[in-house]
Amino acid sequence: MTPTPGPGRTWIITPGHMRDRFPAAHSSGADVALVDLEDSVPVAAKPEARRSARVFFTHPPSRCALGVRISSPTTRDGILDLAALHGYPAKPQIVLVPKVESARDIDIVAGALDTPGYAPHLYALIETPRALEELPCIVRARRIAGVVFGTADYATAAGCSRTWEALVHARAALVTSAAAAGIPAIDSPFFDLDDLAGLRQEAQRAKALGFTGKSCVHPAHLSVIDEVFRPAQEEIAAARAIVAAAERAGGSIVRVDGRMVGPPMVTAAQDLLAREAAPGKARA
Repeated sequence: MTPTPGPGRTWIITPGHMRDRFPAAHSSGADVALVDLEDSVPVAAKPEARRSARVFFTHPPSRCALGVRISSPTTRDGILDLAALHGYPAKPQIVLVPKVESARDIDIVAGALDTPGYAPHLYALIETPRALEELPCIVRARRIAGVVFGTADYATAAGCSRTWEALVHARAALVTSAAAAGIPAIDSPFFDLDDLAGLRQEAQRAKALGFTGKSCVHPAHLSVIDEVFRPAQEEIAAARAIVAAAERAGGSIVRVDGRMVGPPMVTAAQDLLAREAAPGKARA
């Protein structure tokens, strides 16, 4: 069984037909680096992308989980992608499944890829209104490891803009369903490559909503995303103080730094400390 990678705060995706970009993705400092066989690859270049992508996993970096975004498993390209993965000498730890609209989509990929010695971590890319309606079932697929939000396709399908206000309902629904199933939710990339202030604001909003990380398509965005989603030392110290106070009080409601702290806040503090101490995390 493949070791479980932490969901990571920072995800970067690189087109599979642009092999010259692979080293930059590996050394970018992202927690998760994906090679893309789907939207960023022109139709004519997809066969080349499948051949090139195998190199992406041959010499994996030690501090980065590697994955692949395949095409939808209900399409011809998706079937060819799954067949190609079987021939890779080194396998992806994560497989991102796009256009997921039912738990069946995850089951199809698991059935095609799982072997006695290999079972990748399957993430569902949620990017249509129908997927949003089916979230309670999707997040409980047997082999699902997490969900990723796709704003571009969702906005196109819904006929709405890609502004935060237009998509906040979809984001909130995604985070709620993911939290109910106990799996991580990763936010969509921010597509204005030069607007780092806008990226920071959107990342802060996503974190406040409950997302555990954010993806990007350019390395310049990684440091901002990591800074936003990485708990500050003050947050970690506060969490430790809350947990210690709760342990001394035997689970009773306590006062910490002038604030009343009850079981929900203690659980949140414990979760934060557990995430930071998780051995599967790509970065500390």
